[in-house]
Amino acid sequence: MSHKVTVIGAGSVGSTITYTMAVNGLASEIVLIDINKEKARGEAMDIQQGTPFCSPIKVYAGDYKDAVGSDVVIITSGMPRKANQTRLDLTQINVNIIKTIAKDITKYAPDALYVIVSNPVDILTYVFCKVSGIPEHRVIGSGTILDTARLRARLAEYMSISQKNIHAYVLGEHGDSSFVPWSIAQVGCIKLTDCKRNITNDQKQWELDFNAIEEYMRTSGSQIISRKGATFYAIAISVCHIVDALFGSTNRTLTVSSMMHGEYGIENVCLSIPFIVGPNGIAGHVLPALTEDEVIKLQHSAGVLKNLIKQIEI
Repeated sequence: MSHKVTVIGAGSVGSTITYTMAVNGLASEIVLIDINKEKARGEAMDIQQGTPFCSPIKVYAGDYKDAVGSDVVIITSGMPRKANQTRLDLTQINVNIIKTIAKDITKYAPDALYVIVSNPVDILTYVFCKVSGIPEHRVIGSGTILDTARLRARLAEYMSISQKNIHAYVLGEHGDSSFVPWSIAQVGCIKLTDCKRNITNDQKQWELDFNAIEEYMRTSGSQIISRKGATFYAIAISVCHIVDALFGSTNRTLTVSSMMHGEYGIENVCLSIPFIVGPNGIAGHVLPALTEDEVIKLQHSAGVLKNLIKQIEI
C-alpha cells in the first residue's frame, strides 16, 4: 500500500525523521518542505541517493502544493531550544510559526493526519487544533513519547533487561512538569515497586532510585543539547513509531499529546496520557488508575500549560 508523507522543516529533526522513514520503509513518497529551499533540496537528494538499498520510495523537496494527497503531515518547523533554555521560552515565536503553517498546509492537505513535533509541542498542538479547522482526532502531538522512550531506556540499562519488557510511562507536559506514574510502571508482569522482591537477575545487582531516574528522564534532553547542540535521533525514531501506528492495521497505546475532555478532571488543554492511536488518528484513550498524588501531578501539569496559554496570543 502506498503512503505519502509531508515533512515540514528540513532541520536536524525533520531530515532525520525523513531518513528514518525511508530506511524503515514507512512511506512510498516523502516530500520535504522548508523555508530554506536549498537546504530541503540537499537533504532530500542525500536521502534519495541511498534509497536503492531501501524499500521503493520517492523522496524530494517541494512546496505546500506538493503536499496534495498526503496521508500524514509532520510539522517540525520552529526556533530550536538552546542549552539551559526551557521549551516554553520561545512559545510565542513558535506559536506564530505554527499558525502560518496551519493556514498554508491545510489548503492542500485537508484530509491528512497531522503530527506536531515542534516545541513546546503541547502548546503548538493546542494552537493547531484551535486555528487549523482539522478535527482534533487527526491532530497528534509527539508529547511525552520521547520522554517515555528515555525513561524505558534508562530503566533497561539499570535492570539489564530488554527495553521492550519495560512498561513505564511519562505523563503530562513534554517539559518540566512531566512526571512518571510509578504506581503503574512494570517490568514484564511485575510492578516496578515490587521488582527487587520478585525479580532475580544474575547479571547485575541493582537498586532503583526513582527520583534519580525521573530526573535523568527530565534533564537528558538538555544534557544532549549541551554536548552536541541538538537532539534528533531519539525523537525521529519516536515520531516514526507514531507514523507506523497511523499506517498500521491495529491501534496502539502511545503517550502522545491530544486534547483533553474531562479525563482526570482536565479539559481544554493538550497533554499526554496513554491515547489509543491508529489509522484514523486518536481513537480513544486508556485511563490507568493513578494514585491521588499522581492525579494531582497530572492536574498540575495541565495547569502549567493553561497558564502559558493565557499568556500567548493565538
